[in-house]
Order: sequence, then structure tokens, then C-alpha cells
Amino acid sequence: MANNVLISASLSPTSTILSETILAIIETVNAVESVLVQRENFNKFSIYLERLTVVLRELSKLDVNNSDSLKNAIEILNREVKVAKRLALNCGNRNKVYLLLNCRRIVKHLKGITKKIRQALGLISLASLDDSLFVSDEISKLCTNMLDAKYQITVVEEEILEKIESGIEEQNVDRSYANNLVMLIAEAVGISTEESELKREFEVLKSEIDNDELREDMAEAVQMEQMIALLFQSDIITTSEEIETKYLSKRYSLGRQSIGTSPTFERSAIERWLADGKNHCPLTMIPLNKSLLRPNKTLRKSIEEWKDRNTMITIASMKPKIQSNEEQEVLYSLGKLQDICIERALHKEWIVMEDYLPILIGLLGAKNSKIRKHAEDILCILAKENDDNKERIAKVDNAILFIVRSLIRKVEESKSALQLLLELSRSNVVRNLIGSVQGCILLLVTISRSDDTQAAKDANELLENLSFHDQNIIQMANANYFGPLLRLLSSGSESAKMMMAKTLSEIELTDRSKLSLFKDRAQDPLLQLLSHGDIEMKEVAVKALQNLSSIQQNGLQMIREGAVGKLFELLYCHRLSSTSLREQALATIMHLAISTTSPEADQMQVSIFESEEDIFKLFSLISLTGPNAQQSIIQTFIAMCQSSSGFEIRTTLRQISATRVLVQLCEIDNCTVRASALQLFYYLTEDTASAMGVISNLPKDSQMTQWLLDAGALQVIYSCLSSGNANALHKKEVIENAAKALCRFTIPTNQELQMKVVEAGFMPLLVELLVHGTSLTKQNVAISLEQFSESSCVLSRPAKKQAGFFGCCLASTGTGCLVHSGLCTVESSFCLLEADAVRPLVKVLEEQHIGACEASLDALLTLIESDLLQKGTKVLAEANAIAPIIKLLGSRPRKRCKRKL
Repeated sequence: MANNVLISASLSPTSTILSETILAIIETVNAVESVLVQRENFNKFSIYLERLTVVLRELSKLDVNNSDSLKNAIEILNREVKVAKRLALNCGNRNKVYLLLNCRRIVKHLKGITKKIRQALGLISLASLDDSLFVSDEISKLCTNMLDAKYQITVVEEEILEKIESGIEEQNVDRSYANNLVMLIAEAVGISTEESELKREFEVLKSEIDNDELREDMAEAVQMEQMIALLFQSDIITTSEEIETKYLSKRYSLGRQSIGTSPTFERSAIERWLADGKNHCPLTMIPLNKSLLRPNKTLRKSIEEWKDRNTMITIASMKPKIQSNEEQEVLYSLGKLQDICIERALHKEWIVMEDYLPILIGLLGAKNSKIRKHAEDILCILAKENDDNKERIAKVDNAILFIVRSLIRKVEESKSALQLLLELSRSNVVRNLIGSVQGCILLLVTISRSDDTQAAKDANELLENLSFHDQNIIQMANANYFGPLLRLLSSGSESAKMMMAKTLSEIELTDRSKLSLFKDRAQDPLLQLLSHGDIEMKEVAVKALQNLSSIQQNGLQMIREGAVGKLFELLYCHRLSSTSLREQALATIMHLAISTTSPEADQMQVSIFESEEDIFKLFSLISLTGPNAQQSIIQTFIAMCQSSSGFEIRTTLRQISATRVLVQLCEIDNCTVRASALQLFYYLTEDTASAMGVISNLPKDSQMTQWLLDAGALQVIYSCLSSGNANALHKKEVIENAAKALCRFTIPTNQELQMKVVEAGFMPLLVELLVHGTSLTKQNVAISLEQFSESSCVLSRPAKKQAGFFGCCLASTGTGCLVHSGLCTVESSFCLLEADAVRPLVKVLEEQHIGACEASLDALLTLIESDLLQKGTKVLAEANAIAPIIKLLGSRPRKRCKRKL
């Protein structure tokens, strides 16, 4: 800071300048005693000068000639003290009214002089003052005091200046307003309120205006002229004739005219002057000629510059108000700023230059909705047709985020935010920033579907502007807005088509979206891409079609439009070695096949196969592909077997020995393919016994059991076991295999599954088969009953005893199960006793078939396990089971039977 106030050293010795400065200070202090205005401020300043004199006198006693820095500091003090002296003399000699009107400038000068003196003292303290600690301390104290110095005008002066400024701003004050101002000024400066005295004072004021030394620039000169023009509207200090002449000669307007070689006046004033019959110039008295009236372009330009300067001042002065905490003041200032924006394009540049953009964007986080909306409207005006301003707005921290957040606020604020984003989106640089804000595109898509026509139109236009970027289009597609995506898919570059097709293949689409895409013909470009030379392009196209074809309505439309043929071409093209492409094509064909099972397809009689050769070629791929492809092929044929052309499909598959292939697939490790192969096998085979045999020999893992359950195997088994003509050889085999197949559904580790079997009505059927079935049937039935019985102990509910007096005197009616002691039923605990299965099982012990005997014995032994031994033995004895068991041991002394006993 010191360097900013340094000036080149004078040629005079330091001691001489020091003496001159002390003398100038004394003269300034004396001049202060005579000032007419700002006495309190000048007295404060005078005290600082007196203390400065003490410091300088002490300094003069030291050897100061050898210090250049000290010399520079003294020269600064000398110069500023002389400036202060001139200011004090002016304030003692100038017109009082003039001094009041300039009181702010006077205070400003005092502050400036004090600051520069303090800076100069700082330079002295930096110089070598080792010889005088007193001087150094005094300078330090004085600098501190001057730093805290406060100069201000009085309340009365401030009130008068505010009234003058208000009158200038309103531009429509009357004479009474001016008269009141004149009287207030007279009382404030202490002059007589008599008309003659007032006129004299204000005439002196006019003469001093042209020699105003306090004015620093043109703006201050214009402001002073405005003050004078306002005050001289008072009829206290001006006659009616003078007012009219001054009004004609002094009022500023863009309509100023020249009268020949005469001075310049306002055109309307000239016309009124001439209309009153006055034909001479009021100043030069030269005769007037209407034909010589012409615009004064120079003056017009000056007035425009003056008005521009006023606007710039207004713009700058509103910043603190807009940043204040008073909401009403902020709203008023924003409204005024918006009006200034609208007036001229140049005003927008000034607002941006005043650094309003961060302020306005900061207001977007305000609590008041009206403030946020005003700020958005102004930003929109600033951004309109100005790419630089658009970029400046976007560069402010979190600007786009704040605007996007306003989209979800009140309707009017949301519309303003939408219009602002739309304007910003017209800049290539800003577009990407808008799309990158999380949730922005989703909000725009939502607005585009609103009932507000204009908002929907703006949102659609904004989305179109954002669609220049592929990632934005993908976001739109995720929000179910597909227009830009379909456009690029149809007519974009190769890379764009690839990306759009990939998007359709990967995003999760609702059924409604899939139908909408087909309505907009999304399938057309995708089907065309199936013929593309690039394998990767084919893959994304097929995958997209696979995604869209999961809706039956879309699948039928694809069949009608010949999509099946193109998909078959991909499958049978020897040049294509892509496994994933084949798998996706087969999955799509599967969707098309499933669509043929719909009621609509029955009416249309559609099929994916045109000939038996098509059936053969597709089925033959089972042996050449992996599990995923095999699953799709099998499911395709399962669907086609259920379609309107199912009979022909099943006949053809039997002719090509498809059942042999399916039997082989039932033995592979992949559970999904095994289950599907079994399901198709069921549709194809005429030998139910063989089908049941396959089911009974499938791996007994839980997943396979669940798949069989889902496929309806339990109902099929029940149907087989309850066949009417069980004596026929074929039917016997069916029942035997069905009984064996049932065993997987009765395992004791899955009581929920056991419950489903019982609820399906199997238990009475099994007991009946123990009597009428073949030995093999009885063996498998006994196994199922054994597995049921193993769960009975756990499921049997304890019997409730009757409490109270009657419970002691009366015999209990709820004695419970004779074996399990609880309450048992067939449906709740699968109890063999309740199912009346004990005696039929005992009867099976007499069979010649060792497997049936052992299975029956296993079932009966579940009644005497652990704690059930005593009660179970009694039940077996009552059922005459002891003798058959002993006989079984005697006739067939097998180790396994003995071990069980």
C-alpha cells in the first residue's frame, strides 16, 4: 500500500518541507474555525491536524535530511494539508446552499484526505525513527485514531438530499414541492426565509455552479444541474416569466431543437412559446423562423449518454437491495431490474457487467417462490439471443441444478424455470450440462405429458434440443420418451443405430411402452438391421426384437410382417458362428410361438411354420446347440403344441422321432432343459405309461420336483391312479409308474408338499390301491404311506382335557389317537389309523412280492417307533399284524427284515 502513495522526492531539503507543512497545518486549523457547514466533521479533522503538528515539531528536532522515504512522506503530508486548507476555505466562503447540496462530496473529500494523511504517517513510521521512541508511538496512536475516524452528514441534510433525489426521480413534482424544499434548505443553512434574501442566495448559487471545484466528473455535474432545475421550479425564488423562460431554455429532453443559429430548446416548449404569439428567442431576442427548426443531434447524444449513466448508477445501486433480507424490498428491486432489462439490449450487458448473474442464481435458492420466479424471468431475458450470457449463467456453481429443481415447484415458477432452460438449451455448450443434471430429463418428459398445452410444448422443444447427445436420448428412452431414439434408429449413423438398438435391447420396458413402440413402427428398422453385414449389429437388433416381442400382440404383428423368415435365415446361415446371436434369435422365435397361443391367434390361424421342413430344421438344432438354445427350442414347440395348429405340430414331431431326443434330454444335468423336455414329451407321447415312467425316474431333487409341480404333474398322476379300467395291462403299467412317480411328492422333509398331495385327495386312493393294485403298485403306495406316517408324530395336536368339576366327574370324550395320543385326522397329520390304512398294509405282508412286503413292513413300523412302541404294538395286535410279521420272518429270513424288527 505504501508504494501506492509514494511520489518522487522533491529537490527541497526535508526540514524545509517539514516547516512548510507545519505552517500549512496551522493555517488550515484557523480556516476550519470559519467553515459554514460540517462543523462537527471539520472539528474532528482539526483535532487530528493539531496532534499531527506535535508529531512534526518533534520530528523537526531529529536529523531527517538523510532519509528519502521520510522526505516522500512529508511531501505527501504537505500536499494533503494544502488540499484540506482549500476545502476549509471553500466551506467558509462559498454559498451556504451550494455547500449544503455538496455536503456528501465534502464529507467524501474529508475522508479521502484523512486516509492519505494516515498512509503518509505510516511511511514515517516505516522510516528510521530509532532516535525517538516518542515520535514513533505518537504516530502509531494517531494512525489508529484516524483509521477509526467517521465523518457523516446530519439527519436534516440527509433528509433534504433524499427529497431532492426523490423529486428528480419522479420528474413530475409541482411548485409546492419545490417551495417546501427551498424553505427546508433555508432553515438548515440558517438564512432568512424572506423572499428577497432567498432570491439573492439562490442567484449566488447559480453563479457558483459553473466554477464548482468539488465536482469530479460529468455525472456529478449533471446531478447538480438536476438539483438546480428542481429548486428553481419554486416561485419563491423565481418569477413566472423566469420560470417559463428557464423551462424553455433549460429542460432536457430527447426532443431538443435548434432555432436557426439560436440556442437549443425543447421542441414542445418552442411550440408553446410560438403559440402564445412570442416570435423572438427568449435569450438572444432574435426573430424566430419555424422553417429553421432542426434537431440538435449533438445535444440529443449528450442527453442519451446522461440517461445511460443514470441507468448504470441505478443498476449498481440496486445490488445491495436485491441482496438484502427484506423480501418486499428484494421483490420491488427485482421488478425494477426486470423493467430495465426489457428497455434496451444494452442494459442487459450492463447488468451482466455488474456481476448480477451469481446474485440472481443465488436467489434461486431463496425460500420465497416469487423471488425465485422473478430471478428466473430476469435470467431468461439476459440469456435470450445471447450465447455468451447463456454460458456465463451455466458456469455459475449449481446454476443448472437450481433451475432444474424449480421444475417441481409451483406451476408459475415451474413454467419460468422451463422457459429459462429452453432458452439455455439453444446454446450448444449448455445443452450437455442440462442433460447431465440427475432427474432433469425425467421431469421434462413428465411435463411434456401434462395438460398445460404451452408447458408441454416447451418441454417437447427442450427435449428435442437435448436430443443432440446420445446419452440424453438414452435417458429419454428410460423415461419412455422414444421419439429421438426412433428417429436415430431409422436415419442415424451406423454407430447411432447400433447404440439405439442396444438401448432398446437393454432397458426395462413396460407392456404399454412395448405396444407404443410397435405402434410407432420401431420394428421396421430393427428388422432391416437383421440383414446388416455386421454381426454385432445383428445381435443388438435381435435382442431388441426379443425384448419387444414378449408382448403377444407384438409377437403376432411380427409374424404377420414376416419376421419369422428373417430369424430363420439367421439360424441356418452357415457363415454366422455367433452362439449368442443364435440364442437370441431362438429366444425371439420362442416369444413369437408363445404369441400364437392367444385367443386372437386362434381366430387368425397363424403359425411360425410354413411347412414340415421348417419344423424338422428347427427341432434338429436341439442336438447342435447349448442349454439356452435348447430351452428356447423346446419352449417354442411346447407353445406351438398348444396353438391352433398344435395337432399338426405334434404329428410332425412324432414322425421325426422327437420323443427319442426328448428322452435323452431328460437325462442331462441341466434341470431347466430336463423339465422342459419332460413337458414337451408329455404333449407328444401317446403312451402314458412311458410318460409316467420318465417322471418316476427323474432325479429327486427339490428343484425338479417344483418344476413338475408347476407343470401340473400332480394332477396328471392323480388322473392316472384313478383310472377306471385298472385291469387292462396298459392301465396297470400306468398306475404302477404313477404310484412310483408320486413317491417324490410325499417325502417327510417337505410337509408342505405332503399337504398338497393330501388336499388333492390322494390318501383314500392310496388305501384303495393297497387292496386292488398290483404288487409293484402296492410297494410304491406303501412307500408313500410310510413317508406320510413319519410326519404324523410332529403334526398330531395334543388333545384338550376338560377342566373344572365336570372334568373330574365325567369321562373324557376326546381321548385322542390310539397311537399318537393327540388329535389326528387324515388332512392334518396324515395318520395311518385315521386313513384306515393299517389293515390293508397288514394284508400286503402276505404278498409274495418281497418289495411290497418290505415297503408295507416299513410303513407299519412307523407306528411303533420310539415312544409309540407300547401303543403302536397294541394297535398292530388289534389289526392282527403280529402273525403275518412272524410268518414273514419265518418264510423269508432276510437280514433287512430282521434288522427292522
